[in-house]
Amino acid sequence: MSRLFLGLDLPDEVDFDLSLMVGGIRGARWQDPEQLHLTLHFLGELGGGEARGLIAALGELEAPPFELQLGGAGVFPPRGQPRVAWIGVTRGLEPLELLHQRCARIIDACGIEREHRKWAPHVTVARMGHEASSHETHQWVRNHALYTSASFRVEHVRLYSSIRSRQGPKYRTEAVFALSSAGLGFT
Repeated sequence: MSRLFLGLDLPDEVDFDLSLMVGGIRGARWQDPEQLHLTLHFLGELGGGEARGLIAALGELEAPPFELQLGGAGVFPPRGQPRVAWIGVTRGLEPLELLHQRCARIIDACGIEREHRKWAPHVTVARMGHEASSHETHQWVRNHALYTSASFRVEHVRLYSSIRSRQGPKYRTEAVFALSSAGLGFT
C-alpha cells in the first residue's frame, strides 16, 4: 500500500524563494525545496488496484492550465499553538478551486476516501515541534506576510507517494496528468 496525494509541483525559482525563508523559529522542521508542493487532495494509504484505477480515471481529467501566484504567510491552526507555517495563494484561486473540485469528483467516482475538511490552498514550509516558540512563529508570519512569488503556469497535476524516513517524508511522483484546454468551462 502506498500513501498518496495529488498536488502541484512548484517551479525551481519559487522553491528557491521559499528556501530563503527558512529560519527564525527554534524547533521548526523546514521543508527541503524538493518537498515543497501545493496539495490538492490527501488520499492516504491506497492498494495497488485502487491506485491503478485512480491513475486511469485521472487520465480523463479536464481542467484548463492557469497562472498561479503564491503569497502571504500564515499558520495552522490559526489559534493556539502553531503546528504548520505556510505560504498561501494570491492569484489563480478560481481555476485552482475548479481543479480541486474536478479532481474530487474523479476521486469520489473511484470510491476512494479523501479528506472532507475545508480546503485552504497553501504550501507548507515548516512543521512545528512542541518546543517551537509561538512568539517566533508569529514573528515569522509578520516578516513574510507581504511575500509574493513570481507568477507561474500550472500545466500538470501530480500523483505523489510519500515515503517516511528519519529525515522526514520523501515524495516520489507516481503519475503526471496534463491539464487540457478542453476543460475550459467552469462548473
